[in-house]
This record gives sequence, C-alpha cells and structure tokens, in this order.
Amino acid sequence: MVFRVCVSLSVLLTLVCVNSIHAQDTNDRDDKAIAKRFKFFEKRGSHAVEFAAGSASSEVDYSDAEYELYFRAGYKHHLTSHLNLNITYNKYNVAVKDVFNEGFMSFDINLEYLISPFRNVSPLIYAGGGYNSTNYLESTETKVQGGLGLEFLLIEGVGLKIFGEYNYFFTDNHLDNLVLGDTDDAIIRAGLGLNIYFGGNKKKEALRRKMKTVINSNLIIPYN
Repeated sequence: MVFRVCVSLSVLLTLVCVNSIHAQDTNDRDDKAIAKRFKFFEKRGSHAVEFAAGSASSEVDYSDAEYELYFRAGYKHHLTSHLNLNITYNKYNVAVKDVFNEGFMSFDINLEYLISPFRNVSPLIYAGGGYNSTNYLESTETKVQGGLGLEFLLIEGVGLKIFGEYNYFFTDNHLDNLVLGDTDDAIIRAGLGLNIYFGGNKKKEALRRKMKTVINSNLIIPYN
C-alpha cells in the first residue's frame, strides 16, 4: 500500500515538473517573440515613406539604349515584421542615342519581404505589378516587376536602401513604338534612397504590457 502511494506521488510530481518546464519553455518563446516584435518597432515602424533616385536602362528593339535618370517616391505599410505592402510612383526616361528620348512614369504595387527585420542591415526581395504610361498618357501598358535590395539603418527610423529591379511589359512597342525582334520591352532600374519610418507607438505599448505580463507570470517566489 505504501509502495503504491509512493509510486503515485512520484508520477504526480513528475507530471507537475514536466508541465512546469513546458509552460516555462512556452513563456520563454512567447517572451522572445514579443521582444523581437518590440525591437522591430523600435528600429523601424509600421509605416514608411520612401524617396529614391538612380538610373534606368531600357531593353528595346534599338541597340543603343542609354542610361537615364530615375526617381521614385512611395509609401509602405508593414503587414508583419517581415512583410510589407508598398505603392510607388516612378519617373524615368527611355533614351536611344540619336533616335529618341521619351519620358515615362509608372505606378507600382509590390509585396516586399525583409529577410532580417530585427537587424540594422537587412536584405530584401519584392515583386508585384504596375501601370506604365508616357508623360501625357498617350500610351499606357501594364507590367510586372521584381527586385532585390539591401537596407541599412542609419539611425532608428531612417534606413538607407540600395536596390535594383527588372520590369517586364506585355508588349513589344510600348517604350519604343517599334515591333521588331523576339522579346517584349523591358526596363532595368536601380537606385539609392531613404526609408523614413513612422507609427507603431500603440503597438509598442501593447507589446510592452505583454512583456510585463510575461515577466510577472515568470516570477519565482522563494520559500521562507
């Protein structure tokens, strides 16, 4: 009888210990996840505006395409720490030596993925679609685009971004008004810009309260 009671108590104590260890591990993971999200909002924010300048080069049916200036302005909203949705206005020229120099603009929507959002330096990748037109809307065309980049946080809330992207059009005569060859028109754009982050204070406060709750729940009360 005594033996059975001892065995039952041992099993019960083991289950309590295992449950306590599991609960502690769960709390530790939750605490780390909350701390990471808080760190993200400390370094960046839930919203950002972007300004960039660089160079654009066309892949058209003419062989002497030149590099031209390229400007971008945009807004992004972080859906998660890693993923954001951004909208950009892009202004650039397409030039072919001794043939033509035409101004274009595009409105693009992208999903962008930050690989290391909790660090000061993060690679990024993005893809989406856009609507392209000449300056006076004489010619318009849809397109898809994708790009790679790298963001360096200069200070909290301000990131320096370097990027390059490829834009593919579903026609062969939008950029150069010439149908010749086997490929559709395309644009390669590259630039350097600033991301200015803002917002996220309410989320930081909510995360701060969660962190306090987790810390309080993990307090060990010593025995007298």
